[in-house]
Formats: sequence, structure tokens, C-alpha cells
Amino acid sequence: MTSLIKLELARALRNRKFLFFSVIYPSVIFLLVANQGDSRTKVEGTGLTLATYMMVSMASFGALTAVLMGNSERIAKEREGGWVRQLRLTPLPGRGYVLAKTASAAVVSLPSIVVVFLVAAAVEDVRLDAWQWLALTGAIWAGSLVFAALGVALGYLASGDAVRPITMITYFGLSILGGLWMPTTTFPTWLQDIAKWLPTHAYAALGRSIEQSQAPHAQDVAVLAAFFVLFAGGAAWLYRKDTLKA
Repeated sequence: MTSLIKLELARALRNRKFLFFSVIYPSVIFLLVANQGDSRTKVEGTGLTLATYMMVSMASFGALTAVLMGNSERIAKEREGGWVRQLRLTPLPGRGYVLAKTASAAVVSLPSIVVVFLVAAAVEDVRLDAWQWLALTGAIWAGSLVFAALGVALGYLASGDAVRPITMITYFGLSILGGLWMPTTTFPTWLQDIAKWLPTHAYAALGRSIEQSQAPHAQDVAVLAAFFVLFAGGAAWLYRKDTLKA
């Protein structure tokens, strides 16, 4: 399985389009949004400056891009091309393929997070304690596994042609409604109530709790845990179903 992980990493790092959208693109959006307000502008109800608030949003968005967009399309195309069928003829256990995809996506998501943090500190003068930077990196990186599982599930759900629109709708829907592109405090009340139960909202809320030196809210942890079980369970079921068809 180690060899497969290395192969997946090499393929991802050679994909310039993928690296741009997962590593550079979130930092560009962060700068565009953060510069719309005064450096002392606070986001309503958070006590955080706009730059500090959006730093977590865009780091989460970058990690989401890396693990969701990378996994779903690649898995669907590999299924259609017969690569997954070939791997089943090797000693690699079935779960090894899924684990390799998840692990490689998690590794690639780390630069997405770190680059946004570096840009925020260097350009927008965001300042946090050392433990907060480390805790933020760990929380956002670990939380990305929820969406890595979703990416695997989508890859087994649809064919190579159909997976892209399904993934894009899921990707933009979760990003926008979860408050990664703009504070949910700008939403109508009814939409804010919906956003609180989305995994992307809970994902970014973990980071903002660390920025505020607070413990994560139990609801956010529960929402992420529930969606991880749902996505991972769905990925496992779809994988077994695909194996039976092969």
C-alpha cells in the first residue's frame, strides 16, 4: 500500500491544475476578501477580524478542494479505465486502495493549509500564539478526512463523465452554504439555521474556536463525526457494491 500512496502523491504533485486550485487559489480568494474591509473590522458575533476569520475559511476551503476534487474524479476515471480492476488482481487488499486514496489526499491537503497561513501572516499581519498555529494546522488537516471520505464515496457513486458535475455541485454548495466564502452572519436567519448543520460550517468553526482560545462546540464536533461516519460508511458500501459488479 505504501507504494500506491507514493504513486498517488507523485501523480497529484505533477498535476499543475490541481495544485493551482488546491494551493494557490484559496490564498488568492483570501486576499481578495480580506482586503475588502479595514484591518480592524470585526466579523459580527465572532470578535475576530475579517482577515483572521477568512484565514480559517480559506485554509479549510483549500483542504476541501484537495481531498474532494482530487479523489472523486480520479477514482471514477480509474474505475472506468480498468485500473481498479487490475489492482484487485494484486496482493493489495480492497480496503488498501481506499486507504491509499484517503492518505495521499490528506498529505496533499497540508500545503493548502500552510500556504494560506503564510500569506495571512505575511500580507495581512495575522498574529496568533505558536500553539494556535499548530492546533489550527492539526484541526483543519484532521478535519479534511471527513471530505476525503466523501470524495471516495462520490468516486464510486458516479461514472467518469457524471462525477464532475456531481462533485462540483457538492463542492460549491458545501463551500458557499457552509460559510467558507463569506461569513454566515450575512445570511438570512433561516439559511443560518441550515448552515449550522453542514459539515463545512462545523469544520471551519473548529478553527475559529482555536483562534478565540476556546474549546470546540460540542455540536460542531458531533456534526463532523456524524458526517464522517455517513461518508465513510457510504464509501465502504459503494466500494463493496462495485467489487461485486467487477
